[in-house]
Amino acid sequence: MSTTTVYTVMTPAQGGTGRGTSRRGFLKGSGAFMAGSLVVGFHVAPRGALAQAAPAQPPEVNAWVVVQPDDTVVIRIARSEMGQGTLTGLAQLVAEELECDWARVSTEYPTPGQNLKRERVWGDFSTGGSRGIRTSHDYVRKGGATARMMLVQAAANEWKVPASECTAANSVITHTPTGRKTTYGKVVEAAAKLSPPADSEIKLKDPKDWKIAGKGVKRLDTVDKTTGKMMYGIDVKLPGMLNAAIKDCPVFGGKLKSYDEAKVAGMKGVKKVVKVGDTAVAVVADTWWHAKTALDALPIVWDEGENAKVSSASIAKWLAEGLDDAQPAYVGNQNGDAKAAIAGAARKIEAVYNYPYQNHATMEPLNATALYTPDKCEVWCGTQNGEAAFAAVLETSGLPAEKCEVHKLMLGGGFGRRGMTDYVRQAVAIAKEMPGTPVKLLWSREEDMLHGKYHPVTQCKLTGALDANNNLTALHVRLSGQSILFSVRPQALENGKDPAAFQGLNASGEAAIGYSVPNLLVEHSMRNPHVPPGFWRGVNVNHNAIYLECFMDELAHAAGQDPLEFRRKLMGKHPKHLAVLNAVAEKIGWGTPPPTGVYRGIAQVMGYGSYVAGAAEISVTDGNKIKVHRIVASTDPGYVVNPAQVERQIAGSFVYGLSALFYGGCTVKDGQIEQTNFDTYNSMRIAEMPKVESVMAPSGGFWGGVGEPTIGVAAPAVLNAYFAATGKRIRSVPLKDQNISFA
Repeated sequence: MSTTTVYTVMTPAQGGTGRGTSRRGFLKGSGAFMAGSLVVGFHVAPRGALAQAAPAQPPEVNAWVVVQPDDTVVIRIARSEMGQGTLTGLAQLVAEELECDWARVSTEYPTPGQNLKRERVWGDFSTGGSRGIRTSHDYVRKGGATARMMLVQAAANEWKVPASECTAANSVITHTPTGRKTTYGKVVEAAAKLSPPADSEIKLKDPKDWKIAGKGVKRLDTVDKTTGKMMYGIDVKLPGMLNAAIKDCPVFGGKLKSYDEAKVAGMKGVKKVVKVGDTAVAVVADTWWHAKTALDALPIVWDEGENAKVSSASIAKWLAEGLDDAQPAYVGNQNGDAKAAIAGAARKIEAVYNYPYQNHATMEPLNATALYTPDKCEVWCGTQNGEAAFAAVLETSGLPAEKCEVHKLMLGGGFGRRGMTDYVRQAVAIAKEMPGTPVKLLWSREEDMLHGKYHPVTQCKLTGALDANNNLTALHVRLSGQSILFSVRPQALENGKDPAAFQGLNASGEAAIGYSVPNLLVEHSMRNPHVPPGFWRGVNVNHNAIYLECFMDELAHAAGQDPLEFRRKLMGKHPKHLAVLNAVAEKIGWGTPPPTGVYRGIAQVMGYGSYVAGAAEISVTDGNKIKVHRIVASTDPGYVVNPAQVERQIAGSFVYGLSALFYGGCTVKDGQIEQTNFDTYNSMRIAEMPKVESVMAPSGGFWGGVGEPTIGVAAPAVLNAYFAATGKRIRSVPLKDQNISFA
């Protein structure tokens, strides 16, 4: 995958799009995920603003498509590939409308600097929230359709016939009346000189007519990954490059008090010791191991501050106080009068659940390589948001946008962590102390674990009311815990409320509750400990699904009803939720007895625009050893671009979800995270992986996400099955803390 700049950047005087964009102006528009409208690459910018290809390169048809003379097609994708298949899926959508030969397609990343210079022609670079395809399908398809129309028009012009008489398929253009043919590579130069068609002229295919999209084609990046050819951030090597290792204050909120550089100045390979902000110190050396060895030997004094008194126990006590109805809370979803209905109910059921901090624990630790001079700053890194990384470079370097660039590389795991930019800022700050010398900053595994942006810690009290006929008449869900937006994107709060805290519990939208209850109250008592939260794959759907779906099971058993039938009675107004639930029930054989010694659990949730359900089959030995035999998942994401990728995403999400359920818990002692490596923060092994079956039920009419929603049903399905097997409710995870393990 190329990160080489293939454009001649035009100045405003040349008709380019620079327009004197200020650093301040760009930073104001960037935010954590580059808020603002998306612009489409095929015609939105002024005609002269689209930079032409460098003389040595083939001309681009438009921002999305480059066609080589040999009919090789390069599709430019702005979203980041981090194992989820976004590059392949988006390329399929472009290729579908382009009508090109899929066997000759490759991809490359444009850079955020190029995007800015071309008035954000590629739109949003942010890759998170399962949005890669679902929020960019329209404009990337238009990019492909526009390129096809221009290529066809070029051929028609050459033949002096109406374009309406020509068709395109498999990178070949045919004049239907005469049978004349040509290829994209032969007309691309002429096509590149044409004006793109008006937006009103662009007609996209009906998904039922897809030939490339909608098919389980092989991923474009698999070979390079399996052969080791793929370049990740950690692999970067530049001439004269030095390496940096860093330590930040282990207590969040603490500061760097002092360090004794003289103690390590003479150590092998050491070039410099650099203070990084107010909280960190780095050692720069010829190799990373020399830097790390010197850093470990460096005497450092920290000012840990008041947060050094904080522990998991003190956080838990604070959150428990938030479960009290007397404490203030934000209302996320409400109908009827839940409190009054509960007070007058024939029967009341109550339970308290809790969910811990969890680390992203990406396989590749955070890293970035920076080269700074007073006239230029470049960064090479894996990032989920090239534009946010670019904004961080501008801010830290102090240079204007036209003098900065970020070269995106493949990510060795993201899961939300590489949507943040702290490591990019650190790399640039260190490089500024070594002008003209490229410096690669690599976090140690311990630094990566100690300074994460963790899945937020929460507790939840659920109260349900049953009438004399065991019908659910009221449900009160009271969340107490951390807000991600409060820490990461406070401008997104709504009058102080974090709308994301209610994922899976909302009245409507992309993460809506799937039940109708006569009296409902969902509220959030916001409590923000000092440990920084972040968007951890699946985000708030993960714990909210456990809370709601495990409690639904509790209510069903209290009512003496089958958990599936109990749910069905509440889902009449939620047909898409019900459809996926019915699909997994049928697939797993819910209405028939399971094998002897095997027990079942079921769950459903909506998240990221998709409806998902899961059912698990488990057995339990010695009361605390779980064998997960089988998990069935059903999903309705509206449209499926690549069914093979959807199946793999579902299986991968269960790896992530089950690892979190069994092992994923971070604890706090003396203000800092205790788990510092994989010996204390484990992940499931291949032998522990169950059989996964997928039922895809795309109903069309909308675009949902895939990578995150199904994580949410993994844990409650297994927990509900565990109750069926043992009669014991587990309301606190991870299971390792309950002395429960894989069999």
